[in-house]
Amino acid sequence: MKYLLIAIGGALGSVARAWVTSAAAARLGIAFPYGTLFVNLTACFVIGLSITYMGKRAGLDTAWRFLIGVGFIGAFSTFSTFEWETYTMIRTAALGLAALYAGGSFLLGLIAVWSGSQLGEAL
Repeated sequence: MKYLLIAIGGALGSVARAWVTSAAAARLGIAFPYGTLFVNLTACFVIGLSITYMGKRAGLDTAWRFLIGVGFIGAFSTFSTFEWETYTMIRTAALGLAALYAGGSFLLGLIAVWSGSQLGEAL
């Protein structure tokens, strides 16, 4: 059942992401990725709100966590998960680990994008 909830949330999240980015591009143009920025910031807010809210309510059905937290937000933007994990490390005073995670993710992510792009050019 949890995988069905994740799939439903994921379908809704991916459609929402496509709609938001398309609407932003239509209204604001494509010179800057406004839609992606809005999606990422919105997802960060929603993951902070939902995980905190659900965490304070132990009696809340776990189905909501799968539907919203894993499914919808996961498909809407994984950036929010990255930010939540970094925030959790900062909140627990693991500042060095948070910096390593954030900096490493950024740098290694750029290297991965570059590597993939180079491979795509070579094929």
